[in-house]
Amino acid sequence: MRAKILATTAIAISSVSIASIVFIASNSSEMKAPAPTVFQVPKLPAEPQVTSVSLLNVPSAELAPSPVSFRPAQPKPIQAEESLPPVEPPSRTWTRKLAVGDTLDIVLSEAGINATDRAEIALALGAEYDLRRLRPGHSITVVETAMDQPWSVELAVEDGVRIEVILSETFSTRVVSPEPDTVILALKTEIETSISYALSSAKIPVRFAMDLAQMLSGTVDFRKDLTGGETLRLLWREESIDGEKVGQPQLIFAALEVDDQLYEIAWPDAENGSATIYLDGELLRVFSQPVEGARLSSVFGRRKHPIYGNVRMHTGVDFAAARGTPVHATAPGRVSYVGWRGGYGRVVEITHGSDTVTRYTHLNATADGLSNGQRVEAGELVVRVGSTGTATGPNLHYEVLVDGRPTDPFSDDRLAAAANNEVENEATRKRLRNARAQLEKQLGSPVAKKSESNS
Repeated sequence: MRAKILATTAIAISSVSIASIVFIASNSSEMKAPAPTVFQVPKLPAEPQVTSVSLLNVPSAELAPSPVSFRPAQPKPIQAEESLPPVEPPSRTWTRKLAVGDTLDIVLSEAGINATDRAEIALALGAEYDLRRLRPGHSITVVETAMDQPWSVELAVEDGVRIEVILSETFSTRVVSPEPDTVILALKTEIETSISYALSSAKIPVRFAMDLAQMLSGTVDFRKDLTGGETLRLLWREESIDGEKVGQPQLIFAALEVDDQLYEIAWPDAENGSATIYLDGELLRVFSQPVEGARLSSVFGRRKHPIYGNVRMHTGVDFAAARGTPVHATAPGRVSYVGWRGGYGRVVEITHGSDTVTRYTHLNATADGLSNGQRVEAGELVVRVGSTGTATGPNLHYEVLVDGRPTDPFSDDRLAAAANNEVENEATRKRLRNARAQLEKQLGSPVAKKSESNS
Protein backbone atom coordinates (compact mmCIF):
# COMPACT_ATOMS: atom_id res chain seq x y z
CA MET A 1 0.00 0.00 0.00
CA ARG A 2 2.79 2.38 0.95
CA ALA A 3 4.58 1.51 -2.26
CA LYS A 4 1.50 2.33 -4.29
CA ILE A 5 1.16 5.73 -2.66
CA LEU A 6 4.83 6.62 -3.41
CA ALA A 7 4.45 5.57 -7.02
CA THR A 8 1.31 7.69 -7.45
CA THR A 9 3.06 10.76 -5.95
CA ALA A 10 6.10 10.42 -8.24
CA ILE A 11 3.86 10.22 -11.30
CA ALA A 12 2.06 13.43 -10.21
CA ILE A 13 5.31 15.39 -9.70
CA SER A 14 6.60 14.23 -13.09
CA SER A 15 3.35 15.42 -14.76
CA VAL A 16 3.72 18.87 -13.19
CA SER A 17 7.36 19.25 -14.32
CA ILE A 18 6.55 18.19 -17.88
CA ALA A 19 3.62 20.59 -18.02
CA SER A 20 5.88 23.47 -16.85
CA ILE A 21 8.41 22.71 -19.50
CA VAL A 22 5.73 22.58 -22.22
CA PHE A 23 4.28 25.90 -20.99
CA ILE A 24 7.65 27.68 -21.02
CA ALA A 25 8.49 26.34 -24.47
CA SER A 26 5.14 27.44 -25.90
CA ASN A 27 5.48 30.97 -24.52
CA SER A 28 9.12 31.42 -25.61
CA SER A 29 8.06 31.29 -29.26
CA GLU A 30 5.83 34.28 -28.68
CA MET A 31 8.53 36.51 -26.88
CA LYS A 32 10.29 39.10 -29.01
CA ALA A 33 14.08 39.45 -28.90
CA PRO A 34 15.35 42.90 -27.77
CA ALA A 35 16.31 45.32 -30.55
CA PRO A 36 20.02 45.23 -31.30
CA THR A 37 22.16 48.34 -30.57
CA VAL A 38 22.87 50.22 -33.79
CA PHE A 39 26.41 51.69 -34.24
CA GLN A 40 26.76 54.45 -36.78
CA VAL A 41 29.83 53.75 -38.87
CA PRO A 42 31.24 56.83 -40.52
CA LYS A 43 31.38 56.69 -44.22
CA LEU A 44 34.79 56.17 -45.64
CA PRO A 45 35.88 58.47 -48.38
CA ALA A 46 35.27 57.22 -51.86
CA GLU A 47 37.96 54.99 -53.19
CA PRO A 48 40.03 56.52 -55.91
CA GLN A 49 39.41 55.33 -59.40
CA VAL A 50 42.13 52.89 -60.41
CA THR A 51 42.86 52.28 -64.03
CA SER A 52 42.48 48.59 -64.77
CA VAL A 53 45.70 46.82 -65.65
CA SER A 54 46.57 43.32 -66.51
CA LEU A 55 47.22 41.32 -63.38
CA LEU A 56 48.44 38.24 -65.17
CA ASN A 57 52.08 39.05 -64.64
CA VAL A 58 51.81 40.44 -61.10
CA PRO A 59 53.14 38.07 -58.42
CA SER A 60 50.58 36.83 -55.97
CA ALA A 61 52.53 38.32 -53.05
CA GLU A 62 51.98 41.79 -54.46
CA LEU A 63 48.28 41.14 -54.80
CA ALA A 64 47.82 40.38 -51.10
CA PRO A 65 46.01 43.17 -49.33
CA SER A 66 48.15 45.31 -47.05
CA PRO A 67 47.17 45.29 -43.41
CA VAL A 68 45.38 48.44 -42.35
CA SER A 69 46.10 49.92 -38.94
CA PHE A 70 43.91 52.51 -37.29
CA ARG A 71 45.71 55.01 -34.97
CA PRO A 72 43.56 57.28 -32.83
CA ALA A 73 44.21 60.97 -33.32
CA GLN A 74 46.61 62.36 -30.72
CA PRO A 75 45.50 65.62 -29.11
CA LYS A 76 47.91 68.52 -29.65
CA PRO A 77 49.55 69.78 -26.47
CA ILE A 78 48.31 73.14 -25.35
CA GLN A 79 51.13 75.69 -25.36
CA ALA A 80 50.90 78.85 -23.30
CA GLU A 81 51.60 81.98 -25.28
CA GLU A 82 53.98 83.25 -22.57
CA SER A 83 55.77 81.53 -19.73
CA LEU A 84 54.29 82.37 -16.41
CA PRO A 85 56.42 84.58 -14.15
CA PRO A 86 57.93 82.90 -11.12
CA VAL A 87 55.84 83.27 -8.05
CA GLU A 88 57.76 85.05 -5.32
CA PRO A 89 56.88 84.44 -1.73
CA PRO A 90 55.12 87.38 -0.13
CA SER A 91 57.41 89.68 1.83
CA ARG A 92 57.39 92.87 3.84
CA THR A 93 59.81 95.77 3.40
CA TRP A 94 60.73 98.09 6.24
CA THR A 95 62.98 101.13 5.77
CA ARG A 96 64.10 104.11 7.79
CA LYS A 97 66.73 106.83 7.56
CA LEU A 98 69.19 107.33 10.35
CA ALA A 99 68.60 110.39 12.52
CA VAL A 100 70.83 112.21 14.96
CA GLY A 101 71.72 109.89 17.85
CA ASP A 102 70.78 106.70 16.00
CA THR A 103 72.99 103.65 15.95
CA LEU A 104 72.79 100.62 13.72
CA ASP A 105 71.71 98.45 16.64
CA ILE A 106 68.88 100.83 17.55
CA VAL A 107 67.50 100.89 14.02
CA LEU A 108 67.73 97.11 13.56
CA SER A 109 66.00 96.63 16.92
CA GLU A 110 63.13 98.84 15.74
CA ALA A 111 62.86 96.61 12.68
CA GLY A 112 62.16 93.67 14.99
CA ILE A 113 65.47 91.83 14.52
CA ASN A 114 66.67 89.85 17.50
CA ALA A 115 69.95 90.56 19.28
CA THR A 116 71.82 87.58 17.83
CA ASP A 117 70.97 88.49 14.23
CA ARG A 118 71.72 92.16 14.91
CA ALA A 119 75.23 91.26 16.00
CA GLU A 120 75.77 89.08 12.91
CA ILE A 121 74.43 91.79 10.61
CA ALA A 122 76.70 94.41 12.17
CA LEU A 123 79.73 92.17 11.63
CA ALA A 124 78.75 91.53 8.00
CA LEU A 125 78.19 95.23 7.24
CA GLY A 126 81.32 96.25 9.14
CA ALA A 127 83.43 93.99 6.94
CA GLU A 128 82.56 96.19 3.94
CA TYR A 129 81.97 99.62 5.50
CA ASP A 130 83.37 101.45 8.52
CA LEU A 131 80.27 101.71 10.70
CA ARG A 132 81.83 104.62 12.55
CA ARG A 133 81.16 106.66 9.42
CA LEU A 134 77.40 106.21 9.71
CA ARG A 135 75.63 109.55 9.77
CA PRO A 136 72.11 111.01 9.50
CA GLY A 137 70.69 110.49 6.04
CA HIS A 138 71.99 106.96 5.59
CA SER A 139 69.16 104.45 5.45
CA ILE A 140 68.45 100.88 6.54
CA THR A 141 66.07 98.63 4.58
CA VAL A 142 64.93 95.27 5.96
CA VAL A 143 63.08 92.72 3.81
CA GLU A 144 61.17 90.03 5.72
CA THR A 145 59.61 86.78 4.53
CA ALA A 146 55.96 85.85 4.97
CA MET A 147 56.95 84.18 8.25
CA ASP A 148 58.17 87.54 9.60
CA GLN A 149 61.76 86.38 9.40
CA PRO A 150 64.40 88.85 8.13
CA TRP A 151 65.64 87.85 4.68
CA SER A 152 67.95 90.76 3.78
CA VAL A 153 69.27 93.97 5.28
CA GLU A 154 70.54 96.83 3.11
CA LEU A 155 72.57 99.85 4.23
CA ALA A 156 72.52 102.80 1.81
CA VAL A 157 75.38 105.25 2.35
CA GLU A 158 76.91 108.14 0.41
CA ASP A 159 77.26 108.37 -3.37
CA GLY A 160 74.55 105.75 -4.00
CA VAL A 161 76.62 102.90 -2.53
CA ARG A 162 74.57 100.07 -0.99
CA ILE A 163 75.81 97.23 1.23
CA GLU A 164 73.43 94.26 1.25
CA VAL A 165 73.48 91.34 3.69
CA ILE A 166 71.55 88.18 2.77
CA LEU A 167 70.45 86.26 5.87
CA SER A 168 70.68 82.53 5.26
CA GLU A 169 72.47 79.67 6.95
CA THR A 170 75.68 81.58 6.30
CA PHE A 171 75.39 85.35 5.89
CA SER A 172 76.58 86.72 2.56
CA THR A 173 77.42 90.34 1.82
CA ARG A 174 77.71 92.30 -1.40
CA VAL A 175 78.47 95.93 -2.21
CA VAL A 176 76.56 97.63 -5.01
CA SER A 177 78.32 100.71 -6.35
CA PRO A 178 76.41 102.39 -9.18
CA GLU A 179 78.48 103.62 -12.08
CA PRO A 180 78.28 107.43 -12.09
CA ASP A 181 77.90 109.57 -15.18
CA THR A 182 80.91 111.84 -15.74
CA VAL A 183 80.83 115.21 -17.46
CA ILE A 184 83.85 117.38 -18.33
CA LEU A 185 83.36 121.14 -17.90
CA ALA A 186 85.51 124.12 -18.86
CA LEU A 187 85.19 127.84 -18.14
CA LYS A 188 87.22 131.01 -18.46
CA THR A 189 86.98 133.92 -16.04
CA GLU A 190 88.83 137.10 -15.13
CA ILE A 191 89.95 137.89 -11.61
CA GLU A 192 88.82 141.27 -10.32
CA THR A 193 89.32 141.11 -6.56
CA SER A 194 90.04 137.50 -5.57
CA ILE A 195 90.00 134.02 -7.02
CA SER A 196 87.13 132.98 -4.74
CA TYR A 197 84.95 135.86 -5.93
CA ALA A 198 85.85 135.17 -9.58
CA LEU A 199 84.89 131.50 -9.24
CA SER A 200 81.65 132.29 -7.44
CA SER A 201 80.65 134.87 -10.07
CA ALA A 202 81.31 132.39 -12.89
CA LYS A 203 79.43 129.61 -11.04
CA ILE A 204 82.58 127.52 -10.78
CA PRO A 205 83.04 125.42 -7.61
CA VAL A 206 84.56 127.81 -5.08
CA ARG A 207 86.52 124.98 -3.47
CA PHE A 208 88.92 125.20 -6.45
CA ALA A 209 90.30 128.43 -4.96
CA MET A 210 91.85 126.40 -2.13
CA ASP A 211 93.25 123.86 -4.59
CA LEU A 212 94.92 126.61 -6.61
CA ALA A 213 96.27 128.35 -3.52
CA GLN A 214 97.62 125.05 -2.30
CA MET A 215 99.39 124.27 -5.57
CA LEU A 216 100.84 127.74 -6.15
CA SER A 217 101.69 128.52 -2.53
CA GLY A 218 105.22 129.94 -2.34
CA THR A 219 105.15 130.68 -6.06
CA VAL A 220 102.27 133.13 -6.48
CA ASP A 221 101.17 135.44 -3.67
CA PHE A 222 97.43 135.71 -4.22
CA ARG A 223 97.22 138.84 -2.06
CA LYS A 224 100.02 140.82 -3.69
CA ASP A 225 100.46 139.39 -7.19
CA LEU A 226 96.79 139.37 -8.19
CA THR A 227 95.97 143.01 -8.87
CA GLY A 228 92.98 142.46 -11.19
CA GLY A 229 92.55 141.52 -14.83
CA GLU A 230 94.30 138.14 -14.59
CA THR A 231 92.82 135.37 -16.75
CA LEU A 232 91.98 131.99 -15.25
CA ARG A 233 90.94 128.94 -17.26
CA LEU A 234 89.77 125.73 -15.61
CA LEU A 235 88.94 122.21 -16.77
CA TRP A 236 87.24 119.85 -14.31
CA ARG A 237 85.05 116.79 -14.02
CA GLU A 238 81.81 116.20 -12.13
CA GLU A 239 80.00 112.94 -11.46
CA SER A 240 76.32 112.24 -10.93
CA ILE A 241 73.98 109.31 -10.34
CA ASP A 242 70.40 109.64 -11.58
CA GLY A 243 70.95 113.36 -12.08
CA GLU A 244 72.21 113.96 -8.54
CA LYS A 245 75.82 115.07 -8.06
CA VAL A 246 78.00 112.71 -6.08
CA GLY A 247 81.45 113.21 -4.64
CA GLN A 248 83.48 116.34 -5.12
CA PRO A 249 84.29 118.00 -8.44
CA GLN A 250 87.89 117.29 -9.46
CA LEU A 251 90.20 119.67 -11.26
CA ILE A 252 91.92 118.33 -14.38
CA PHE A 253 93.79 121.39 -15.61
CA ALA A 254 94.21 125.06 -14.72
CA ALA A 255 95.92 127.92 -16.54
CA LEU A 256 96.54 131.26 -14.77
CA GLU A 257 98.14 134.28 -16.48
CA VAL A 258 99.93 136.62 -14.07
CA ASP A 259 102.19 139.48 -15.27
CA ASP A 260 102.68 137.93 -18.72
CA GLN A 261 103.63 134.63 -17.16
CA LEU A 262 101.58 131.47 -17.65
CA TYR A 263 101.21 129.01 -14.80
CA GLU A 264 99.74 125.65 -15.76
CA ILE A 265 98.74 122.85 -13.39
CA ALA A 266 97.97 119.35 -14.62
CA TRP A 267 96.32 117.06 -12.08
CA PRO A 268 96.86 113.29 -12.31
CA ASP A 269 94.26 110.92 -13.70
CA ALA A 270 94.61 108.62 -10.68
CA GLU A 271 93.72 109.76 -7.18
CA ASN A 272 97.15 108.92 -5.81
CA GLY A 273 99.27 110.55 -8.52
CA SER A 274 101.26 113.77 -8.50
CA ALA A 275 100.19 117.14 -9.87
CA THR A 276 102.73 118.91 -12.08
CA ILE A 277 103.14 122.71 -12.19
CA TYR A 278 104.63 124.47 -15.21
CA LEU A 279 105.80 128.04 -15.74
CA ASP A 280 105.76 129.10 -19.38
CA GLY A 281 105.87 125.47 -20.45
CA GLU A 282 108.77 124.40 -18.21
CA LEU A 283 108.34 122.13 -15.19
CA LEU A 284 108.36 124.27 -12.04
CA ARG A 285 107.49 121.76 -9.32
CA VAL A 286 105.63 118.56 -8.49
CA PHE A 287 103.04 118.24 -5.77
CA SER A 288 101.44 115.11 -4.40
CA GLN A 289 98.45 116.06 -2.27
CA PRO A 290 98.34 113.82 0.81
CA VAL A 291 94.52 113.67 1.04
CA GLU A 292 92.59 113.69 -2.21
CA GLY A 293 89.63 116.07 -2.23
CA ALA A 294 90.14 117.17 1.39
CA ARG A 295 89.50 120.70 2.63
CA LEU A 296 92.54 122.69 3.73
CA SER A 297 91.35 123.77 7.17
CA SER A 298 94.48 125.43 8.58
CA VAL A 299 97.67 126.74 6.95
CA PHE A 300 101.27 127.05 8.12
CA GLY A 301 102.09 129.93 10.48
CA ARG A 302 100.98 131.59 13.68
CA ARG A 303 97.36 131.10 14.66
CA LYS A 304 95.03 130.89 17.66
CA HIS A 305 95.09 127.32 18.90
CA PRO A 306 91.60 125.77 18.52
CA ILE A 307 91.85 123.94 21.89
CA TYR A 308 94.19 125.92 24.14
CA GLY A 309 93.03 129.34 22.88
CA ASN A 310 96.45 131.02 22.85
CA VAL A 311 98.37 132.20 19.79
CA ARG A 312 101.13 129.80 18.81
CA MET A 313 103.01 128.60 15.77
CA HIS A 314 101.20 126.06 13.60
CA THR A 315 104.03 123.93 12.26
CA GLY A 316 102.15 122.29 9.41
CA VAL A 317 98.89 122.32 7.46
CA ASP A 318 95.62 120.61 8.36
CA PHE A 319 93.34 118.73 5.98
CA ALA A 320 89.79 118.14 7.25
CA ALA A 321 88.46 114.79 6.05
CA ALA A 322 86.33 111.91 7.26
CA ARG A 323 87.86 109.37 9.59
CA GLY A 324 89.47 106.56 7.60
CA THR A 325 90.12 108.67 4.48
CA PRO A 326 93.26 107.40 2.67
CA VAL A 327 96.45 109.46 3.00
CA HIS A 328 99.23 109.15 0.41
CA ALA A 329 102.95 109.84 0.58
CA THR A 330 103.77 113.22 -0.98
CA ALA A 331 107.22 112.15 -2.22
CA PRO A 332 109.32 109.00 -2.49
CA GLY A 333 111.25 108.09 0.65
CA ARG A 334 111.77 105.63 3.48
CA VAL A 335 109.65 105.19 6.62
CA SER A 336 111.68 106.36 9.63
CA TYR A 337 109.10 106.28 12.44
CA VAL A 338 105.77 104.59 13.21
CA GLY A 339 104.27 105.17 16.64
CA TRP A 340 102.86 107.79 19.04
CA ARG A 341 104.03 111.33 19.86
CA GLY A 342 102.05 113.05 22.64
CA GLY A 343 99.52 115.53 21.24
CA TYR A 344 100.22 114.32 17.69
CA GLY A 345 98.61 110.97 18.53
CA ARG A 346 99.48 108.20 16.09
CA VAL A 347 102.31 109.35 13.81
CA VAL A 348 104.20 108.19 10.71
CA GLU A 349 107.37 109.93 9.51
CA ILE A 350 109.04 109.47 6.11
CA THR A 351 112.61 110.56 5.32
CA HIS A 352 113.41 112.03 1.89
CA GLY A 353 117.14 112.27 1.33
CA SER A 354 119.41 113.32 4.18
CA ASP A 355 117.68 116.44 5.45
CA THR A 356 113.93 116.36 4.70
CA VAL A 357 111.19 114.58 6.65
CA THR A 358 107.41 114.53 6.17
CA ARG A 359 105.25 113.90 9.24
CA TYR A 360 101.64 112.61 9.22
CA THR A 361 99.77 112.88 12.54
CA HIS A 362 96.39 112.34 14.31
CA LEU A 363 96.12 109.08 12.38
CA ASN A 364 93.39 106.51 12.68
CA ALA A 365 95.47 103.67 11.22
CA THR A 366 98.52 102.86 9.13
CA ALA A 367 98.70 100.86 5.92
CA ASP A 368 98.94 97.09 6.36
CA GLY A 369 102.51 96.06 6.97
CA LEU A 370 103.92 99.60 7.13
CA SER A 371 107.12 99.51 9.20
CA ASN A 372 110.39 101.30 9.84
CA GLY A 373 112.82 101.15 6.96
CA GLN A 374 110.15 100.43 4.35
CA ARG A 375 110.49 102.17 0.98
CA VAL A 376 107.42 104.10 -0.24
CA GLU A 377 106.70 105.90 -3.50
CA ALA A 378 105.00 109.22 -4.14
CA GLY A 379 101.24 108.70 -4.10
CA GLU A 380 101.41 105.39 -2.21
CA LEU A 381 98.80 104.78 0.51
CA VAL A 382 100.55 105.01 3.88
CA VAL A 383 98.01 106.02 6.57
CA ARG A 384 94.38 106.98 7.19
CA VAL A 385 92.83 110.12 8.65
CA GLY A 386 91.92 110.02 12.34
CA SER A 387 91.55 112.19 15.44
CA THR A 388 94.09 110.71 17.84
CA GLY A 389 96.04 113.02 20.14
CA THR A 390 95.01 116.64 20.59
CA ALA A 391 92.49 117.16 17.80
CA THR A 392 89.02 118.74 17.57
CA GLY A 393 87.89 116.20 14.97
CA PRO A 394 89.10 113.93 12.17
CA ASN A 395 91.89 115.62 10.21
CA LEU A 396 95.41 115.12 8.93
CA HIS A 397 98.11 117.36 10.36
CA TYR A 398 100.90 117.31 7.76
CA GLU A 399 104.39 118.70 8.35
CA VAL A 400 107.61 119.11 6.37
CA LEU A 401 110.82 119.37 8.39
CA VAL A 402 114.16 120.45 6.89
CA ASP A 403 117.13 119.79 9.13
CA GLY A 404 114.65 119.23 11.94
CA ARG A 405 112.92 122.60 11.53
CA PRO A 406 109.28 122.93 10.31
CA THR A 407 108.77 124.67 6.96
CA ASP A 408 105.74 125.53 4.84
CA PRO A 409 104.81 122.29 3.06
CA PHE A 410 103.61 124.21 0.02
CA SER A 411 106.74 126.28 -0.51
CA ASP A 412 109.66 123.98 0.21
CA ASP A 413 111.56 123.24 -2.99
CA ARG A 414 113.57 120.35 -1.55
CA LEU A 415 110.53 118.10 -1.17
CA ALA A 416 109.39 119.06 -4.65
CA ALA A 417 112.83 118.23 -6.04
CA ALA A 418 112.65 114.75 -4.50
CA ALA A 419 109.51 114.07 -6.54
CA ASN A 420 110.61 115.95 -9.66
CA ASN A 421 113.36 113.49 -10.44
CA GLU A 422 110.90 110.60 -10.77
CA VAL A 423 107.89 112.40 -12.25
CA GLU A 424 109.26 114.54 -15.07
CA ASN A 425 109.13 112.32 -18.12
CA GLU A 426 107.34 111.98 -21.44
CA ALA A 427 104.18 110.69 -19.75
CA THR A 428 103.73 113.91 -17.76
CA ARG A 429 104.44 116.01 -20.87
CA LYS A 430 101.81 114.07 -22.77
CA ARG A 431 99.32 114.60 -19.94
CA LEU A 432 99.97 118.35 -20.10
CA ARG A 433 99.47 118.45 -23.87
CA ASN A 434 96.26 116.41 -23.71
CA ALA A 435 94.77 118.52 -20.90
CA ARG A 436 95.67 121.73 -22.67
CA ALA A 437 94.16 120.52 -25.95
CA GLN A 438 90.94 119.47 -24.21
CA LEU A 439 90.62 122.84 -22.52
CA GLU A 440 91.24 124.71 -25.76
CA LYS A 441 88.67 122.56 -27.59
CA GLN A 442 85.97 123.25 -25.02
CA LEU A 443 86.66 126.97 -24.82
CA GLY A 444 87.24 127.38 -28.55
CA SER A 445 90.44 129.38 -28.07
CA PRO A 446 94.10 128.59 -27.33
CA VAL A 447 95.38 128.89 -23.78
CA ALA A 448 98.30 131.11 -24.81
CA LYS A 449 100.67 131.45 -27.73
CA LYS A 450 103.57 131.24 -25.32
CA SER A 451 102.56 127.81 -24.14
CA GLU A 452 102.31 126.52 -27.70
CA SER A 453 105.89 127.45 -28.48
CA ASN A 454 107.27 125.93 -25.27
CA SER A 455 105.39 122.63 -25.23
